[in-house]
Amino acid sequence: METSTRSMQGSVTVHMAAPPERVWSLVSDITNTGKFSPETFEAEWLDGATGPAVGARFRGHVRRNGKRWLVYWTKCTITKCEPGRDFAFGVDGPGGKPTVKWSYHFEPSGDGTDVTESFELGDFLVSRLYATFAEKARTRTNLNNMQATLDRIKAVAESPENTG
Repeated sequence: METSTRSMQGSVTVHMAAPPERVWSLVSDITNTGKFSPETFEAEWLDGATGPAVGARFRGHVRRNGKRWLVYWTKCTITKCEPGRDFAFGVDGPGGKPTVKWSYHFEPSGDGTDVTESFELGDFLVSRLYATFAEKARTRTNLNNMQATLDRIKAVAESPENTG
């Protein structure tokens, strides 16, 4: 796990004994999000989108920090979509700039793929204030959640029914 002091961001890498294309297909199908994420328990395509593509939009239903009272929808836009290589999206924010950028990078390695999930908080006044007061706790939560997400993806990607 890595973090940076420049801005609120971090990344986690997990090796998966599966080809990059298989892992990418699990991640980029946002309808799988609820199976993998500790916070986003469902997601759905928007505006007629039916699959991943740059510019496609979706929304995720989030239960922040596992709290019952902090549940909301976020709208997101896919910013990078290279099968077997990269998948990224931004949580829609004011003025068309993302409040948070999430990305997945898939690197062939040995018997499979090194998958790196990353996040970076957008540069807004509100986000700078948020980072000032909550950076350490939220970064730790995000890193733990990314580790859990990647471990869950790994379990599915490496399962016998997905290795055919």
